[in-house]
Amino acid sequence: MTGPVYVCGAEPGDLLEVRILDLTPRPSGNPIYEGKAFGSNAGAWWGFHYNNLSEDPSPREVITIYAIETDGETSWAEAVHRYRWVPQATPDGEMHERIDYPGIIVDQDQVVQLDETLEGVKLPLRLHIGAMGVAPSEADIVDSIPPSYFGGNIDDRHVGIGTSMYYPVAVPGALFSAGDAHASQGDSELNGTAIETSMTGVFQFVLHKQADLEGSILAGVDYPLLETPDSWIVHGFTFPNYLAELGEDAQTEIYELSSIDPALKDSSTKMRNFLMNGMNISEDEAYSLITVGTDFAITQVVDGNWGVHGIVSKQLFPEGTSKTRPHGS
Repeated sequence: MTGPVYVCGAEPGDLLEVRILDLTPRPSGNPIYEGKAFGSNAGAWWGFHYNNLSEDPSPREVITIYAIETDGETSWAEAVHRYRWVPQATPDGEMHERIDYPGIIVDQDQVVQLDETLEGVKLPLRLHIGAMGVAPSEADIVDSIPPSYFGGNIDDRHVGIGTSMYYPVAVPGALFSAGDAHASQGDSELNGTAIETSMTGVFQFVLHKQADLEGSILAGVDYPLLETPDSWIVHGFTFPNYLAELGEDAQTEIYELSSIDPALKDSSTKMRNFLMNGMNISEDEAYSLITVGTDFAITQVVDGNWGVHGIVSKQLFPEGTSKTRPHGS
């Protein structure tokens, strides 16, 4: 994670808009691989698939390495090899049976590298930021893995170039952080990670003061809201604010209590309120529009506090009743 960034003038009750102006993969520093960047996908023990493997050995953890051209023209990633995790030792001599500690250097002499991996498959790039958010007010030290009302590790593949994320400010200065850059990911991030890589981002901060939100489409937004050029995307979670709802043991209990059902309820409730406010319609109208014109998808099931996001097209907002504005204005 990079941050926190103190946003001058940001106070609790405000909304911080973070515009992603550019994302660029960082090339390898190894001259042998000049012009290439690399990323890894970990089929890990925390993945949703881990206890549903059909081949032996089961269970197992597998790393797949992807190569990414940095010429600015190539729009895909290709798998170059994979290997099965075997116990690795950190410099202090401690053995790690699983992928349970970040930054472990893998001894390549201990693993069997499989170069024939996804032969002929070109995976479209979806450059995005997995974790962006502001500081919550409920705790001084916060686990960066579970997302919540303050954003964080949402892992929504739509959070890319040309979009804006809106975060409710909970502490003075907002204290924005970002990291967990992804080259590509599907909805749900099923086996553990996306293609985790390194990127340089260009961001613009726009502060929306609480007093100016009334009467706008942003009124009442107390959750992470994404604006793309053609859609609004609301983010729901198993617990809208797990830090407050689960008490002093929240940061451990959240991993045992995550479920999709309450996440869908939270996401659809937020979408209902967003449409009622933004289009000045009734609850029944909102639920009808949600059912026939809104798409819901599983954001992630690997971070704790599982996520569901709802996507509504800006085209559904009738001219004259919508309070939307052109993106970037």
